[in-house]
Amino acid sequence: MKKTVAVLCGLVLLLLVISPVHGKDVYLIRVTGVINPPVAGFIADSIKQSQEKGAEALIILLDTPGGLDTSMREIIKEIMDSSVPVVVFVYPSGARAASAGSIILLASHIAAMAPGTNVGAAHPVSIGKEKADKEMMEKVVRDAEAYARSIAMKKKRNVEWAAKAVKESASIPAKEALEKNVIDIMADSIDGLLTSIDGRTVETKQGKITLHTKSAKHVEREMPFKYKFLSYVSDPNVAYILMMIGIYGILFEIYNPGAIFPGVIGGISLILALYAFQTIPISYAGLFLIILGIIFFILEVKIISHGVLGIAGIISIIIGSIMLIDLPSHILSISYKTIILVGILSGIFVFGILSYAIKAQLSKVKTGKEGLIGETGIARMDIHTQGRIFLHGELWNARSDEFIKEGEKVVVVGVDNLVLKVKRKEE
Repeated sequence: MKKTVAVLCGLVLLLLVISPVHGKDVYLIRVTGVINPPVAGFIADSIKQSQEKGAEALIILLDTPGGLDTSMREIIKEIMDSSVPVVVFVYPSGARAASAGSIILLASHIAAMAPGTNVGAAHPVSIGKEKADKEMMEKVVRDAEAYARSIAMKKKRNVEWAAKAVKESASIPAKEALEKNVIDIMADSIDGLLTSIDGRTVETKQGKITLHTKSAKHVEREMPFKYKFLSYVSDPNVAYILMMIGIYGILFEIYNPGAIFPGVIGGISLILALYAFQTIPISYAGLFLIILGIIFFILEVKIISHGVLGIAGIISIIIGSIMLIDLPSHILSISYKTIILVGILSGIFVFGILSYAIKAQLSKVKTGKEGLIGETGIARMDIHTQGRIFLHGELWNARSDEFIKEGEKVVVVGVDNLVLKVKRKEE
C-alpha cells in the first residue's frame, strides 16, 4: 500500500514538473484609426473587463493618426486609474502613434513599439471655431505642453521630448524613441513583447506589480458591434452623408405626404448625424450655407428661375460642405470626392425627384368628382333642365342653366351625385 502511494505521489510530482505553468491571461485589443468617443469607450470597457477577470495585463495594439483631445484625455484617465498594467504597443511595422496617440503611448504603464513605426507630431490644432486667434492658440499649446510634460514626468519618460512633440510637432522612429527614453521596449511581435516585459515591475493604482507574461496566454478581445457602429458613424464623411440623406428624406416627405419611407430613413439618418456632430467639431457658417442651399432648392421648384436658384443651391452646399468641419487636419475632414458626389446627387434630387413630387402634388386631380370638373364632353341631346352628354367614353346624365343643342361641346362645371352640371364651351 505504501509503495502504491509513493508511486502516485511521484507521478503527480512528475506531471507538475513537465507540465507548463500558465499564469494569468493577458488581454489584447486593437485600436486603429481616429481616437474618438467610441474608441475611448471601448478602451475603458476593456480596462474594466481586464480588472474584473483578473488579467495579468492589457495590451493595446495602437495604430492611429491621432484624434480628439477630449477622447484622448478620457483614455489617459482610464489608464492612470487602472489597477491592471496597460501596455501600449505601436504595432505592426508601418503603424504610428501620432498626435493624441503619442500622448496615450506616454501615459501607458509600459510603452512599446515595433521596428518601422513612429511616434510624435502632437501639436494641437484649432477646433470648433472659424479661426483661432494667435493668443488663444498659444494658450492651447501651452496647456497641451504642460499636460504632456506632466504625463512624461509621472511615467519617468523623456519630458523634454514630450514638450517638443507638442510645441514643434517632433516625430521620431521606434529606435530613436527607445534611445531617448520615450518608450521602454522595442519588440518584433506580440510574443516577443510578452517575453520582454516579463519580470518588469510597474506602478499601478493599487501599487507596484511585477509582470509574469513569458508563458502567459494572450486573449484578444474584438471591438463590440456597438462601438464599431458608433465609430463608423463618427467618421466625418459618413456623418456628412447621413446629414444630407436626413435633410432630403424629410424634405421629400413634407412635399409628398404619405410616402413614409423617405421620412423614416431621413429621421433616423438625421439623428445619427446629430450624434456624430457631437463628437466632431463643426463650423456653423458651413452648416448655415448648406441650409441656405436647401432653401435655394425649394425656391427653384416654386419659382421660375431657369435653373439659377438650383445652381446657386449646389454651389452653396459645396462651399458649406468644405467649411463644415473646421479642422486643418486630414484625420477629421470630409473628402472632396464625397462633397462633389453629394453636390451632383443634390442637383439630381432637386431637378428630378423633388420637382417631380411637387409638380405631382400641385397638378390637377384626375380621379373622382374633382377629376371631372373642367373636362370637355359632347351633348347627345338637347340639354336644358336635363339631358345626356358623352364624356370619357361614357354617357352621363347632365343639366344646364342654359339651353345647349345636341352635338355642341360642353364643359363640366360641377358634379351633383351622378348628374353633371355643364355649360356651353366657348370656342
